[in-house]
Amino acid sequence: MTSRERVRLAINHEIPDRVPLDLGSTLVTGIQASIYSRLKKAMGVMGGSVRVYDPYQMLAEVEEEMKKLLGVDTYGIQLPVTIFGYRNENWKPFTMFDRTEVLISGHFEHDVLENGDIVQYPEGDRSALPSGMMPKNGYYFDTIVRQEPIDEAKLDAREWVLQTYSLYNDEDLKYLEDTSKWYFENTDYALVGNFWGAGFGDIAIVPGPGIRKPVGIRDPEEWYVSSVLRKNYIKDIFHYQFELQMKNLKMYREAVGDRIDVIVMSGTDFGSQNGPFIAPAAYRELFKPLHKAMNDWVHENTEWKTFYHTCGSIAAFFDDFYEAGVDILNPVQVSAAGMDPEILKKEYGDKFVFWGGGVDSQGVLTFGSPEDVSDQVERNIRIFSEGGGFVFNNVHNIQATVPVKNLVALFETLKEKREYA
Repeated sequence: MTSRERVRLAINHEIPDRVPLDLGSTLVTGIQASIYSRLKKAMGVMGGSVRVYDPYQMLAEVEEEMKKLLGVDTYGIQLPVTIFGYRNENWKPFTMFDRTEVLISGHFEHDVLENGDIVQYPEGDRSALPSGMMPKNGYYFDTIVRQEPIDEAKLDAREWVLQTYSLYNDEDLKYLEDTSKWYFENTDYALVGNFWGAGFGDIAIVPGPGIRKPVGIRDPEEWYVSSVLRKNYIKDIFHYQFELQMKNLKMYREAVGDRIDVIVMSGTDFGSQNGPFIAPAAYRELFKPLHKAMNDWVHENTEWKTFYHTCGSIAAFFDDFYEAGVDILNPVQVSAAGMDPEILKKEYGDKFVFWGGGVDSQGVLTFGSPEDVSDQVERNIRIFSEGGGFVFNNVHNIQATVPVKNLVALFETLKEKREYA
């Protein structure tokens, strides 16, 4: 089968020739630049470069040679604009703390502070306060909260949305059309559309890392408090965001047509390690009606499958997600409470595609032995792949400190065990 055929069968709960593999098609299914560099060397790939397309999580662009070696089946269609508000272009060298040499956007502007931390600026604009910080000897950028004093009388939900999101312009739409057309016609990858428009309250976006001077509620702690104490303000934000993103969704459809198979709708987290992050009742009130309306439009007007990323223990939301029209769940955090693969597959395997859950990234992949990794990868493939409905991916992005021998064990086991009998 081609990769496209393979993924299409899997996401329709049919059995392909082998379990599909995603690596790097989204901002939540990728690999950090340092470990990507080490994996390349371990696999004997010495040429090319490590290009960072996400200067927040420092995710590496997976090169074509690596995709072929690993057997990757997906390609992500996404605009070349970063969370910090600048475009990926005019690449320039940057050296990470661990001495990994990478290429990063030419608009990336940074300073090294006296204590060794690195800060970067929204839209690459040094006249603004820095919006991201990589602690000394760290691997990623943390968002810097730039919350202004809160004036309750001046909180304007519409202003918050218009500062944070925008309608696609002609350049955006041409890029989406041209890129999706090229990869559809010249490769056999299953194409994954990175839309993200249903990410209401995505806490990575709330601080406004790509905004020079963010207004409104921008402190994550204050944001979560506001979902209770300023509920109407949050509802209004979601309402205006919904209106704007529905326009974008329709334009997205015009631009990419039927060339994509999956559309990434949301990255908002609803689970913590041990249970729901918010009350299920709050999800039903604040999020579910909007999710359902957007998913309904997708299902009524396209053949796409809707992809929702939400970390943690989210089993308490599964029935609501299903009623809201969610097709694909990611990252399937098997280390969280109530997220045992056997239970998930038995109770919800006919309702959701599990895109992730390949190995416990918090424990086994990072701290176990290669044998531990191999055993769990084999077990999770066996459980999740039964009857289709499974795309293999690590639980969230592959992190910088994973031992390369464990990562090699992951991909070697996957290669050996991904074939259907």
